[in-house]
Amino acid sequence: MADSVRGMTIERLVILHGYFAEPSAHWFPWLSAQLEARGGSASVPALPDSAAPELDAWRAAALEAIGTPDERLAVVGHSLGAITALHALDAIEGDWRLGAYVAVAGFLDQPPGLDALAPFTATTPDVARTVARTGTLAVVQSDNDGLVPPELGQRLAAELGVELTVVPGAGHFLGDEGVTELPVVAELLGAA
Repeated sequence: MADSVRGMTIERLVILHGYFAEPSAHWFPWLSAQLEARGGSASVPALPDSAAPELDAWRAAALEAIGTPDERLAVVGHSLGAITALHALDAIEGDWRLGAYVAVAGFLDQPPGLDALAPFTATTPDVARTVARTGTLAVVQSDNDGLVPPELGQRLAAELGVELTVVPGAGHFLGDEGVTELPVVAELLGAA
């Protein structure tokens, strides 16, 4: 059994973690379990050297995890994982469709004070291309994120042509901030 997102069936989920994160962190295991409980599969690849990320290495790992996108696949990126997903999707040639793309605390512009992330924001992925090929698009942001200011999430939402989904008081959606479940994303994917 799988879940339907705006008429599409999500059977596979790829979650891309962020800077200084790992697959077992935050709400990633919980979200994976939501889809798996409904008969789908989920993966959270360990992106290389999360304390010193390199765009080429992260994009390659994301591409491997995503494979060939189709309408049964949802890609969820957290923070640096959100722009990594866009860079990876931008690198996929041919005619493809994606069921859903969800950015949690995502950005296109470098967050203040995070100079190590500059290579990820130095060039902007072709967001319009991904938008045209994706069924469901969403950007989830907290109103008190201390790492990615809300205006960066708002800009990403505008580029995707969607309304920003705001979760009050969720910070940067980190486990040590108490965010170990993220029902709003499960709902967006039809896995709630």
